[in-house]
Amino acid sequence: MIRVMNSDIKQVAIYARVSTKDKGQEVANQLRQVREYCSRQGWDVVTEFVDRASGKRSDREQFQAMFAAASQRQFDCVLFWSLDRFSREGTLETLTHLQRLTSYGVAFKSFTEQYLDGTGLFRDAIIGILAALAKQERVRLSERVQAGLARAKAQGRVGGRPVVNRSEDCDAAKIRAMRNDGQSYGEIAEELGRSKSDVYRVCMTLGCSPAQ
Repeated sequence: MIRVMNSDIKQVAIYARVSTKDKGQEVANQLRQVREYCSRQGWDVVTEFVDRASGKRSDREQFQAMFAAASQRQFDCVLFWSLDRFSREGTLETLTHLQRLTSYGVAFKSFTEQYLDGTGLFRDAIIGILAALAKQERVRLSERVQAGLARAKAQGRVGGRPVVNRSEDCDAAKIRAMRNDGQSYGEIAEELGRSKSDVYRVCMTLGCSPAQ
C-alpha cells in the first residue's frame, strides 16, 4: 500500500454533495472554497465529482465513479468539504470508505475539519480513532439486537432468524463475496432483500472483517 504524504500530492479530486432535501443549497460554495484551497497549495484539480443525493446511501453515482477513478490512481487525494458531505452512513461505513481509498494509495482530506487529514503523519491515528468509534457502533448495534430478541422472548415470540449455518444459508457465500468487493452492509441488504442488521450478523458469523 502506497502512503501519500502532503508533499507528494500533485493531483486532487474534489468530491462535493448536497442532499435533495437541502432546499436552496447548492454545491457552488463548497466547490469555490475547495478550489481556492487547492490553488493555494499548488495542487492540480484533475476532476470533480458532484452528487445531489442523500449521504446515507453509498450507491450515489458520482461517489461510485470517484472510487472507480481512485482504483486507477487517477489522482493522489480526494478532498471534500466536510465528512458529512462525503458520507452520512455512520462511522462503520464511513471508515470502510476511507480505508478503501487508502488501499488504493489515495489520500483523503477534509477542508473544514483540519484534523481529518489522511495526508500527514497522523493518518494512522485518525484511522485508529475512527476504528474505535466504529467498534463502539458495532457493540451498540449488537446490544440493540440482543435487547430486541430478549424482549421478543419475554413476550412469547421467537425473534430473528436462526444462527447462520454456512451450508443452510444460500446467501452466505454471496454476502462474503460482496463484502470482499467493498460493498456496504446497506448495499448488500438491498440487493439480497435482507435487513442491514441481518447482513451484519451473517458477516460476523462468517468471520468477515468489518473493514473489508
